[in-house]
Amino acid sequence: MAEHGNGESGAVVTAGEGESGTYAIDSPGLPPHRPRLSDVDEKAAKRSERQVATLFIISIIGTIVFMVGYFAIGRTSEEFGEYFDHMQWLRIQNTLLGVGSAFAMLGIGLGVVHWAKTLMPDHEIVEPRKPLRAEAERAEAAQMMGEIVEETQIKRRPLLRNTLIAAALLAPLPAVVMFRDLDRAYGEEFSPERMRHTIWDEGVRLVRDPTGTPIRASDLTVGSAMHVIPENLREISSHGERLSEKAKAVVLLMRMNPEDFEHTSPGREDWTYQGIIACSKVCTHVGCPVALYERHTHHLLCPCHQSTFDAAQEFKVVFGPAGRPLPQLPITVDDEGFLVARSDFTEPVGPTYWERGNA
Repeated sequence: MAEHGNGESGAVVTAGEGESGTYAIDSPGLPPHRPRLSDVDEKAAKRSERQVATLFIISIIGTIVFMVGYFAIGRTSEEFGEYFDHMQWLRIQNTLLGVGSAFAMLGIGLGVVHWAKTLMPDHEIVEPRKPLRAEAERAEAAQMMGEIVEETQIKRRPLLRNTLIAAALLAPLPAVVMFRDLDRAYGEEFSPERMRHTIWDEGVRLVRDPTGTPIRASDLTVGSAMHVIPENLREISSHGERLSEKAKAVVLLMRMNPEDFEHTSPGREDWTYQGIIACSKVCTHVGCPVALYERHTHHLLCPCHQSTFDAAQEFKVVFGPAGRPLPQLPITVDDEGFLVARSDFTEPVGPTYWERGNA
């Protein structure tokens, strides 16, 4: 026999052993264990079984919705883009991804909780731990494990077992397909070489987003910063391709006192213009948009993981998990006084991941 106390009422429950294994015996004089409806009524147990199975099926449906949104909606937007706005398709896709992943996780989680509360035994027992010294003890341990499996009722309730297995197999798929897209082998669209080049080029004007207004050097005062894009972005016909190229080419433009620059590498002497400097907004950690500029310290902060870059030191990392500086865009002015790029970025934009294996 083994005894354990009940912390709330001081009651003692004794664990006994019988032919069917360990069981709980309520102490005399105390209210007995109150069985649940599903413990005494097989119809109620069947009803709980169907409820749990329904939750598992909801999880399966959620995973399917996610997969449809992830794979089908993108193709649909390309085939029927002339009838529907691309942003509408994007909103539909995001909705399906969010709702699908939520139901996939919620269904399987609630199903397991409901299963435990309504069908699994709810007696609590404590037994002293004994060392396994002989074959008999090992056999007893194996028997205990078998009893645990039996208590879950997974063997005699195939509906629960089958729906749980299906939900558990499908639930990880959203994460698998999303992480698979980070693999550089998954098509040229995600290769490091694609991230090495943007649509910036020599003579391309820096313009305001979304108006497309060109920017003169006199438009910026010391300490100011603005989000800019390349003017030739409008020349790309496909809306989807414009979004993709814009995501890579977004630039943060700021003006400092020229004497505040602490370091200029050889070959970069003409990359700035009268204290005006430009860099990629895509963080080199995981690609979040860097947009917080502190004029007194010249620091740029990524809000996602607090990577901090120093514009006075060619956007060197001074804090946080980022592994390399933000790529700098060489700039100058054209004959009309508008700010233009001298060339494309000289290194890949975005997370350092894209440089792996890419000499």
